[in-house]
Amino acid sequence: MMKLHTEFIPAAQKDSRRLMLMLHGLGDSVKGYHWFPEAMDLPWLNFLLINAPDRFYGGWSWFDIEHDSPGVLRSRKLLFDLLDDLRAKNFPADQITIGGFSQGCLMTIDVGLRYPHRLAGLVGISGWVYELESLLQEMPPVAREQRLFCTHGPYDTLIPIAKAREQIKALKAAGLNTEWHEFPKAHTIHGEEELSVIRKFVRAGYPVVGG
Repeated sequence: MMKLHTEFIPAAQKDSRRLMLMLHGLGDSVKGYHWFPEAMDLPWLNFLLINAPDRFYGGWSWFDIEHDSPGVLRSRKLLFDLLDDLRAKNFPADQITIGGFSQGCLMTIDVGLRYPHRLAGLVGISGWVYELESLLQEMPPVAREQRLFCTHGPYDTLIPIAKAREQIKALKAAGLNTEWHEFPKAHTIHGEEELSVIRKFVRAGYPVVGG
């Protein structure tokens, strides 16, 4: 059975079961997010960096951008299996945050709003929603308890912001707990200005330590 390649970066605080998964974008890998745990500066939070399953030039891909459906469905199952495995290893679902950039953002939203257990939070950066209408029809009741946070930028030429804005409006209209932030950026993470808002959202998902 296929499993995703992951890299675990432990929290500075020993015995913490709080965990953030990070899903990279097209052509990237876990190496592209080695900086992220330190930048988040949350010493009580473990990180699990995850490689997408398909090779794409020098990196990896979650799905074929031209024929996305087979890859999205396959990656969804792999991530569901990973979440189930983490729960079996005493990482409770409500202590797990999923974050992702670009393709990883799509997978974060797709998996997070379809997974049948409440998570600590979902962080989607510079991405979009896969088959929005199907998602809204098929998501489990617990999806309305999930916390979703999305960011984007008006200078993003790879994934135009207009589509993302409309999708976020639809998620909000459907009653989903959705937070939206725009930064003056292209297809990237806008430094500490954006990280500080992400950090605040992630921290709020763990009220015991959130303060």
